[in-house]
Amino acid sequence: STWGFLCVEHFSYPPFLIVIRYKMAKRLSAEEQSEIKAIFDSFDNDGNGRIDFNEIKAALQTLKLYENDTQVKNVIAEVDTNRNGIIDPHEFLDIVANIKNGTAKSGQFALVYSKQRDLVTFSGAVGSHTFSEEEMAAFGSHINFCLKNDADVSHLLPVQGSNLDLCGKVSDGILLSKFINVAVKDTIDTRALNLRKGGKDIDRFKAQENQILCINSAKAIGVKVTNIGASELIDGKKNPHIVLGLVWQLVKVQLLNNINLKQHPELVRLLEAGEELADLFKLGPEALLLRWFNYHLRLAGYPKRVTNFSSDVKDSEAYLILLNRLGNTDKSALNSHDVNSRAAAVINNAKSLGVQVMIQPRDIVAGNARLNLIFTAAIFNQIPGLDLLSAEELSKIGLLEDDMGDNREERVFRLWINSLNIDGGAFYIQNLFAACADGLCLLKVLDFIHPGVVDWKQVEMNPNNKFKRVSNNNHAVVCGKKLNFSLVNISGVDITAGEKKLILGFVWQMMRYHLLKFVAGVQSQKFGNQTVNDDTIISWANSRVAAAGCNSTMRDFKDLTLGNGIFFLDLLYAIEKRVIDTDLVTAGANYEDAMRNARYAITVARKLGAVVFLLPEDIVEVKPKMILTFVASVMSVDKN
Repeated sequence: STWGFLCVEHFSYPPFLIVIRYKMAKRLSAEEQSEIKAIFDSFDNDGNGRIDFNEIKAALQTLKLYENDTQVKNVIAEVDTNRNGIIDPHEFLDIVANIKNGTAKSGQFALVYSKQRDLVTFSGAVGSHTFSEEEMAAFGSHINFCLKNDADVSHLLPVQGSNLDLCGKVSDGILLSKFINVAVKDTIDTRALNLRKGGKDIDRFKAQENQILCINSAKAIGVKVTNIGASELIDGKKNPHIVLGLVWQLVKVQLLNNINLKQHPELVRLLEAGEELADLFKLGPEALLLRWFNYHLRLAGYPKRVTNFSSDVKDSEAYLILLNRLGNTDKSALNSHDVNSRAAAVINNAKSLGVQVMIQPRDIVAGNARLNLIFTAAIFNQIPGLDLLSAEELSKIGLLEDDMGDNREERVFRLWINSLNIDGGAFYIQNLFAACADGLCLLKVLDFIHPGVVDWKQVEMNPNNKFKRVSNNNHAVVCGKKLNFSLVNISGVDITAGEKKLILGFVWQMMRYHLLKFVAGVQSQKFGNQTVNDDTIISWANSRVAAAGCNSTMRDFKDLTLGNGIFFLDLLYAIEKRVIDTDLVTAGANYEDAMRNARYAITVARKLGAVVFLLPEDIVEVKPKMILTFVASVMSVDKN
């Protein structure tokens, strides 16, 4: 092997692993060697064992660092000690060693290497996946901040920003469960969580239960979990792209969840000429943030507008103007030509206003869209800078209506529709009533729950006027009647006009149809080709509870005795005795105890694999529609 290295200039380049093991075996672990090889291979596109001009140029372009060909030559020259115009494995490892021990000379290659390392390529069973270690580090830092006082995860903190530490820390499901509760409070009743005891880690079976709970709880708050399984999360270091994708969505839910007109009615001030309130309701949090950003830029007299959270903010100018407008922070960094110093000023200014900052100046300069989005959301959450509306203004625009029940149903139906993964997940609605206006939403869902029911030749795919929208909704009504829905005195005009009660009634019938069809399919061995209806579900539930030796019963889905939550806990106990801790069950005699039972039941159901969207209040208040969805979902996971 020594001869091979001596003759490298005259013959061929030795395989990279041979070189790295020869030169760095005593200094690097096998895992670190594999990481460096992956980075070298990401440069070496043709796989010939060396990195040439075109490959460095391609890397610079991918990393959005390319300026000109002279820059490419200079980057190579920093590493190319034998001056042959290419970077061989020896030269690459020498510079990497210098970068790692801090002795590398100042230059561009260290930056290029760092950026390329952050964009790690992971080859898995389904192909090649990429993720950003900058994002992994930012999200890890954010989790550290949010959970720093939680004793149940003290053994997992702090999450380090390197070496896929976050991916390893999520393996037992405890960290994810706790962060889900940060994203949306009380989503998971932690009494049902498998925690460490006596400092001993939980086994893989209990970790799998936790992960199933995490996945179903994440789905219940609007996170897309298609193709995410418990095993992928347990083996997180083998699936970093999956872990990062899930954590990213949870961070996004946490920081963007309150950016809407219900939580911030003052956002109505962002209405533009010719728009109605319904137009704002159609906008998701990201679109609202962009509009909010530009609203303040306009009031500050700044001529430019941001249309994205990447290239439009990477020079930091818009941020400096925004923060100055919101909190009169120093904007003298606008006079600097150094984008890095401007970005650092942005971070410092944000911190001075109390913004919880998880990103680094480099993330702004790099134009990382995800990190800039959540940074902007953090600014909004801390200081929106919009004048509050008076009670008179709120009443005038209809934001004081007492429609809490409607809101809860809208939430459940919206989450259900988004969980169907229609159009591969591309079809995702922000507001049920606004989404139903053009008819396409109802038609897509109808065609999903009963393929072929929609005659797409009659559908206006670009419903750009009221006539076309009404036509689509009329067709939706026709399709609904084909499925025997009760749609008396409802027309396309009503749906297009946003009549809430009628829309909720229509969507409920779609959800019920789909759920009963799903249960019948899953439990086909038990029911054969029989139709599953309300009576079938009630009979099944009562028989399962009685067989387990429990005394509670359910007359129907309106039975007020269900409000204490005991029947549902008995039902879950009947399905899997091990998952219910009877010491945690109360008599449910008052509202607080009933809520504890309901919250516990929902979490245990998700732990068993049931997909449920209802809230504890729906059980305590005995909302028949929501009760049906809960019992049917539990029925679908009954292995007996």
